[in-house]
Amino acid sequence: MNHIQTDMQATTTSVLDTISYAIGQSALGNILAARGPIGVCAILIGSDADTLRQDLANRFPGRVLLEDAAGLRDDLAAIARFIETPGAGLDLPLDMRHGTPFQQRVWEALRAIPCGATVTYTALARRLGMPDGARAVATACAANAVALGIPCHRVLRADGSLSGYRWGIERKRALLEREAAI
Repeated sequence: MNHIQTDMQATTTSVLDTISYAIGQSALGNILAARGPIGVCAILIGSDADTLRQDLANRFPGRVLLEDAAGLRDDLAAIARFIETPGAGLDLPLDMRHGTPFQQRVWEALRAIPCGATVTYTALARRLGMPDGARAVATACAANAVALGIPCHRVLRADGSLSGYRWGIERKRALLEREAAI
């Protein structure tokens, strides 16, 4: 009986430690979608597939990464569709457990920003009860692994200008322009 429990525990651990991913194309370049047992845990955007794979590995050290193009085909299609027509929304189950409690609070606040709207880092920090927390909010935005699903691209500097975006300022500008056209 102990042998069976050990095998079951090993199987459960390997399933929980596995992240499936796939890479596809979008109007913004390559997109990587990754899923764990709870939902989408990463949406990464870039120009180079190998760089996206490495970014995923860096974000989830010790996890088994399994490429599964067929299993994530629908997720990739939904992400590409959202980039083209953001008003349609992005209805994917998200796994946002991979952050500190503060980062998770910021990410939840980001998800409440409507498509086509923007907010400043300072205003978002105030909403979270941290009037001097703009830098901490910016750091939480930078740690976001779920691009588009957690819309950190909707956050601007206090003067309304674009600031750093992990996947490039031009991508941020393109996303905001598409959302503003709704």
